[in-house]
Amino acid sequence: MTRRKARDKPLNLRYIRHPMHVISTTDQLAETCRVLAAHDFVAVDTEFLREQTFWPQLCLVQLAGPGHEAIVDPLSKGLSLDPLWELMGDNNVVKVFHAARQDVEIVWAQGRLIPTPIFDTQVAAMVCGFGDSVSYGNLVKKITGRDIDKSSRFTDWSRRPLSDKQLVYALGDVTYLRDVYRHLKAELDRTRREHWLESEMATLADPATYETHPDEAWKRLKLRVKNRRSLAVLMELAAWRERLAQSQDVPRGRIMRDEALFDIANQAPTAPEQLSQLRTLSDGFSRSARAREIVEAVKRGLARDLADVPPLRQGEPLSAEATATLELLKVLLKAAAAKHGVAPRLIADGSELELIASHDEPDVPAMHDWRREIFGADAEALKRGKLALTLEKGEVAVKRL
Repeated sequence: MTRRKARDKPLNLRYIRHPMHVISTTDQLAETCRVLAAHDFVAVDTEFLREQTFWPQLCLVQLAGPGHEAIVDPLSKGLSLDPLWELMGDNNVVKVFHAARQDVEIVWAQGRLIPTPIFDTQVAAMVCGFGDSVSYGNLVKKITGRDIDKSSRFTDWSRRPLSDKQLVYALGDVTYLRDVYRHLKAELDRTRREHWLESEMATLADPATYETHPDEAWKRLKLRVKNRRSLAVLMELAAWRERLAQSQDVPRGRIMRDEALFDIANQAPTAPEQLSQLRTLSDGFSRSARAREIVEAVKRGLARDLADVPPLRQGEPLSAEATATLELLKVLLKAAAAKHGVAPRLIADGSELELIASHDEPDVPAMHDWRREIFGADAEALKRGKLALTLEKGEVAVKRL
């Protein structure tokens, strides 16, 4: 497909020349998106609120392409974001985010599409030796030498009007992102490591990452239940809370706190009056309509077939041999990460290391593709006694036996 060039059609930049002009009409947005779509990439950021709602409230969108910048006010009366969604779905334009998950979630929730193709500079920075989950400000400082003014970071972005200072701060989240993207892209091309990002970007581009199915809400919880029967009740309670929070568009904790869910799941009250005995619920709660809904959820949980309830993972202690292996694997991981200039977490996390230490053939990402090349194969050799770790000039070195 032929790329569209900026010269293909005269560009009217009257809406985006001045960075403090905020786009508030559909026509302005359509023209701005047309201008930005003429380039190979666009840097994107959003400002949103969700402290008082279940779904994020989109308050501002910042866009920047080579030589062009724009701020969009989604709260403007009569503004349609359709031109923005079209730009987000344009396969000819790379959408550049930093720590993309929440921004992509908003695009998915409101535009029902995933920005494609996508480039997350935080993930790319992990591959390029900038450390684990580096912040935008630190990355900008390291690459451009510039400091970002953070004085407006606690702005209530739903308030209008926004000051020029607040708008400058917001726009800074994409203006420098262009330079960060160019630097990281060049480094990935130089080292031929772009394919190292594929699995991470695939996760970001998967709609399932952003779906919130009530029946799976329990998976978000740090389980504090005593047995599988309690887990069955918790699964029903979490689904009940999720449906209510979504339908009322309020945070989950506004419906019921996690501690109360755990308390109810472990006690499994089957009558409203029994709820009054729980310390995590307020006085009089047992007489409310919500109390009856909870009791019904408890009964559904108690009626579940335990064969359909996953076993509790209590984290059985590793054997002495596996524990020793785990410690060696941690050292090996740090050495591999340092040697190749990549964040350790991008290669393997703690749970993967435990599986490698305790299983003969663990099926984890660290044992496949590029991760296997720089770590997994050595981890396997270490377990078989065919590799040793030594110190050379104060640094960990690998010695094959």
